[in-house]
Amino acid sequence: MESNDRFFRRRANEEMKAAGRAVTEAARERRMRLAGIFLERLKSAQEDGSAGLPAAGDRSAFEWTSGQSLEQA
Repeated sequence: MESNDRFFRRRANEEMKAAGRAVTEAARERRMRLAGIFLERLKSAQEDGSAGLPAAGDRSAFEWTSGQSLEQA
């Protein structure tokens, strides 16, 4: 099973590559926004793990910092 850190890092990289291939500026912005979300989650997961708090892995990968899932946003 893939760790949260590896998942968030991989997905951020994939989104940045997709942004580079995007045809329209709107698509590029959406991809970069997604990459930013994955990087935020990576940072949060790393901070939670080092502070002795419950790891970000205890939360869904789709719960963003606002506490809403992607479907609710």
